[in-house]
Amino acid sequence: MTAFGYFLSCEEFTPAELVEQARLAERAGFTRLAISDHFHPWNDAQGNSPFVWGVIGALSQVTRLTCPTVRLHPAVTAQAAATADVQLAGGLRLGVGTGEALNEHVLGDRWPPFELRAQMLEEAVAVMRELFTGGVVSHHGVHYTVENARLYTPPEAGRLPVYVSAFGPRAAELAGEFADGMVTMKPDTELISRYRAAGGTGPVLGGVKVCWSEDRERAVKTVHRLWPSELLPGELAQVLPTPQHFEQATELVTEEQVSRSVTCGNDPQEHADRLRGYVDVGFKEVYVGQIGPEQEGFFHFYREQVLPQLV
Repeated sequence: MTAFGYFLSCEEFTPAELVEQARLAERAGFTRLAISDHFHPWNDAQGNSPFVWGVIGALSQVTRLTCPTVRLHPAVTAQAAATADVQLAGGLRLGVGTGEALNEHVLGDRWPPFELRAQMLEEAVAVMRELFTGGVVSHHGVHYTVENARLYTPPEAGRLPVYVSAFGPRAAELAGEFADGMVTMKPDTELISRYRAAGGTGPVLGGVKVCWSEDRERAVKTVHRLWPSELLPGELAQVLPTPQHFEQATELVTEEQVSRSVTCGNDPQEHADRLRGYVDVGFKEVYVGQIGPEQEGFFHFYREQVLPQLV
């Protein structure tokens, strides 16, 4: 059976707003939370990007997605994740990916091509898993060095499930090779098949952004203003380095494209059908994110008219 969670967008909301949304999500019937980890928002209109590890301790149950390879050393990410897991009584799942230049270039490091980033990710996950055991770790690898490191506050179970984000076929195969599960944003059966063929036996998690409003046209305009980056094709989201570059690229995204591609407005059947698309292809968990300020209306709408259809 598919579980439904709420996606907390650090790019769009302040820490206090995120915590309040978590409370509203629980009352609305969402059973899980996901939260993003970005150094920058995708554009200036979104306007936020708090340090996620500072927010996470205030939340009751969190699944998160981060890049453990460039901006933070894997040993530091492992310590942060282990501490969060203890705070959450063993409720953390760590989602990792090969990252985006938008966030990972900020320290001045070269932004590697995908194949190199994939190698870095695999080594980073191996380092973190060894640290999660609570033993003393020394590692001299191709990309990372760790000397005499030990997590004195390890995860409660001595391990953490590590899920890999996959937006393309090679990333899906990567997830199948060493991850405990895969995260992707579209109900793409080809990606799931690639993940399974590469040896992936764990769950597949998905996410979708919607914009509830009593006025559908207003919802479309809200998405077009805040999240036109959702409609950028190919690898642009991985290689553009600044919010200003995303703003330039998304000048090509029209409101008509948003209207066709993003679930907007207050038709409960349309919202439920979008989620069923994930259920029908075998997603274990689906996380819904509301774009824009009409949060209370969204949660009431999903509690009363959408989630009951999916039980």
